[in-house]
Amino acid sequence: MSSTPRDGRDPSARVYAPDFLTDLFRNPLDPGYGDAAARRREAPPSRVRRLAARPVSLVVIVVIGFLFAVAYRETVAEEPSRAQARAGLIAEIKQRESETDRLTARADQLREEVSRQRDAALGGSEASRLRNLEAGTGLGRVRGDGVVVRLADAAGDRDAVTGADAGPSRVLYSDLQKVANALWAAGAEAIAINGQRLTATSTIRSAGEAILVDYRPVTSPYEVTAIGPGSMRDRFDDSRAAGLMREVAKSTGLSFGVKDAEDLTLPAAPQPRLRYAEPSVSPSPSPSGSGAAGSTSPGPSGSGTSPSPSGGGR
Repeated sequence: MSSTPRDGRDPSARVYAPDFLTDLFRNPLDPGYGDAAARRREAPPSRVRRLAARPVSLVVIVVIGFLFAVAYRETVAEEPSRAQARAGLIAEIKQRESETDRLTARADQLREEVSRQRDAALGGSEASRLRNLEAGTGLGRVRGDGVVVRLADAAGDRDAVTGADAGPSRVLYSDLQKVANALWAAGAEAIAINGQRLTATSTIRSAGEAILVDYRPVTSPYEVTAIGPGSMRDRFDDSRAAGLMREVAKSTGLSFGVKDAEDLTLPAAPQPRLRYAEPSVSPSPSPSGSGAAGSTSPGPSGSGTSPSPSGGGR
C-alpha cells in the first residue's frame, strides 16, 4: 500500500508555522521600531528640531520638580500638626491612666474598710470563711510563696529595606494566655499579670499592638506572678507552654525566665458586675374540664396537645 497522500504532496516538505510565543521570543522588537530607527539613521532630525525639543524637555523637568516641591512642602507643613495631635493624645492617655490609678487606690481603701466592718459584724468563723472564698475567687488580697514568670519584647530589630519589625519579636497576648493557663494547671491558687489579678471572668486580649488584661493595658516587660504549692515551679517547667516559650525565646530573641519568689502579695481584683437571672412569667393554667373555645385538650383520640403547664398528656 502506498503512503503517498492523495493530493500528491510530500509530508516531509510540510512547513510548520511557529506559534506566537516562539515568534515573540525570537523577534522581541516590533518591526515598526526597527523601521523608525533605520529612517532616523538615513535622515537624522534637523538642527532646528533638536533645538526645539530641548525647551520642551526642560519645561517637563521643571513641572515635575515643582510638583515634587509642592508635595514635600505640604508633607512638612502637616507634620507639626500631626505631632501635636499625637502628643495631645499621649498626654490625655497618661492623665486618664493616672486618674484611673487614683480611683483604683481609693476603691481598694474603701474595700478594706468594708472588709473590716464586715468582719466585725460577722464574727470569727463566718468572717474567716468569707475571706477564704474571696481569696479563691480573686476578690481578696493574698500573700504567699510562688513563682514569677517574666516575658519581655526583643530588641527593636527592623528590616533594612521596609523598616518593619523583623520577625515576631514581640510578646503576644496568646503567650500570656498560655503561661497563665499552664500556671493554673500547675496548681496556682492566685495569678496576677503586671499587678492585674486574674479571676474566672478575666480576659487577656489584644487591641492593635496593645495587650489588655481585663480591659487595662499592660506593657513589656510582663510579669506573671503566681502563688501556689512548692511543686508548682517544677510542674510549670515541664509544661508544654514553658517549652514552647523557651523555643520562641531562642529563635526570636524574646526574654523568658522563671524564678522562685517568697512572700508575694497579689492585689484583689475589682468587684465584678453581677448579673442576675430572673424566671420568665409562666402562663396561668387553664381550669381543668373547662369547655372554653379554642381548647386543645386531648380528646379520646389523643391527637391534641395542651398548652397549660400542668399538661393533659405525658
